[in-house]
Amino acid sequence: MEHIEREAMEFDVVIVGAGPAGLSAAIRLRQLAIEKNMPELSVCVVEKGSEVGAHILSGAVLEPRAMNELFPDWKEQGAPLNVPVTEDKTYFLLSDEKSVEMPHFFVPKTMHNPGNYVVSLGNVVRWLGQKAEEMEVSIFPGFAAADVLYHEDGSVRGVVTGDMGIGKDGQPTHNFAPGYELLAKYTIFAEGCRGHLGKRLMSRFDLCKDSDPQHYGIGIKELWDIDPAKHKPGLVMHGAGWPLTETGSSGGWWLYHAENNQVTLGMIMDLSYKNPHAYPFEEMQRWKHHPVIKQYLEGGKRVSYGARAVVKGGLNALPKLTFPGGCLIGDDAGFLNFAKIKGSHTAMKSGMLCAEAVFEALAAGRSGDEVTAYTDKFNNSWLREELFKSRNFGAAMHKFGTFVGGGFNFIDQNIFRIPFTLRDLMPDYKSLQTVQENNHKPNYPKPDGKISFDRLSSVFISNTVHEENQPAHLKLTDPNIPVEVNLPKWAEPAQRYCPAGVYEIVNDGGANKDQPRFQINAANCVHCKTCDIKDPSQNITWVTPEGGGGPNYPNM
Repeated sequence: MEHIEREAMEFDVVIVGAGPAGLSAAIRLRQLAIEKNMPELSVCVVEKGSEVGAHILSGAVLEPRAMNELFPDWKEQGAPLNVPVTEDKTYFLLSDEKSVEMPHFFVPKTMHNPGNYVVSLGNVVRWLGQKAEEMEVSIFPGFAAADVLYHEDGSVRGVVTGDMGIGKDGQPTHNFAPGYELLAKYTIFAEGCRGHLGKRLMSRFDLCKDSDPQHYGIGIKELWDIDPAKHKPGLVMHGAGWPLTETGSSGGWWLYHAENNQVTLGMIMDLSYKNPHAYPFEEMQRWKHHPVIKQYLEGGKRVSYGARAVVKGGLNALPKLTFPGGCLIGDDAGFLNFAKIKGSHTAMKSGMLCAEAVFEALAAGRSGDEVTAYTDKFNNSWLREELFKSRNFGAAMHKFGTFVGGGFNFIDQNIFRIPFTLRDLMPDYKSLQTVQENNHKPNYPKPDGKISFDRLSSVFISNTVHEENQPAHLKLTDPNIPVEVNLPKWAEPAQRYCPAGVYEIVNDGGANKDQPRFQINAANCVHCKTCDIKDPSQNITWVTPEGGGGPNYPNM
């Protein structure tokens, strides 16, 4: 395609992603601008979801610490934190029938939730979006930041949003509309876990050279309407063990009683899993049949489904946070505290710290330089202190497994701080064993349509929509690798690790019946990024589809 003329819009700060981190940064910037008499300071937030909150998926139990700092009067202002945690229960599932409830004393302190709230993070983010707009932040939902723009000196200049109306053949269609250049003195990246621009920036500026490899899980979630007689608002349940122990995988599950007779439940399976036949979606479906879980779901109705990768490397895996002209915040950097299974308050705080540093730079008349004060503010904050205390949690589970790792974490979190740091240096994509090394195939029962379901009916209720006539946003570096390398070595695991059925190995029959073909159903994609992380050949790159595409999550 020949050079396209694009409209450019200039702002003081452009923020990529309207999640908890991005919106908290935008709000804090405008709060400071109003307070310090710089009302003309302009902030723009660009969001690939069709609306603010459309792509937000989280458990979620919210620790209100950052919210208290951002809006001390959030209760009066009507923030949707309506269900205080009333009870914490932690279980270890021993088999498909048996379980043991852990005494409260034995649960790591980080997993205790008094003072926290069961929320829909999507609704919290929608509320933050309203607050940001009231403070004159420009929010552009339905626009995907497709690439980073640079000045000649190599500093970040802003982003360009994706073109709309490009056909499958890569050529403009009759409804073509070019993307916009959004230019800024500073650009803040808040795309969430495994942000595709964050990934490019890490590589370009070598931001990870002093950190451990990042680690991830795949989180698969459902929202259910349950029988009011079984509903206990504020009951928070966590657990581990079966069924993941059957494949030697680590991870855990949650079930939270929210408002309006709804429960949110799901499973996080660490993407360091080894068995090539493991199937995260099916693990989550069979887990729901365990009596501890099933008792709440029987007679209820599933209303929504979604999936998202979770970043869990913690402090050891944090990249350098700044580069000329920009910063990484929230899960784009990896601030989630996996010991608490919470990332919302940490994402918000990282956005607020970054906003304070960027505001100081703007107030001093600077532009396009590296805002190193953000790193200093982080190093002197409760956020770093919290991540430091939890730095060994994930590595202990990976290294020692659920039982011994759990014991290590109990001592580290409850009794005394273990004075050394565990390292976990194997990237998740390298952990998969070949089918020759591990041919244990778990038994995944057929879905019953009441408690357990198949992938396609699940994707249907995620309200995922993509413009069909557009280039696939899942790019293969080498199109031959899935069939020639991944299929014989790992039984092409993309067929299983994708929670939306995007990847299939198909046999077309006829003359080609011995020639399997790799098919990408990109329209099913829920933007979870698991393929970008777990593909053992690192051959799949997730890029943004046309803006507004993807899931449309209600209350998730």
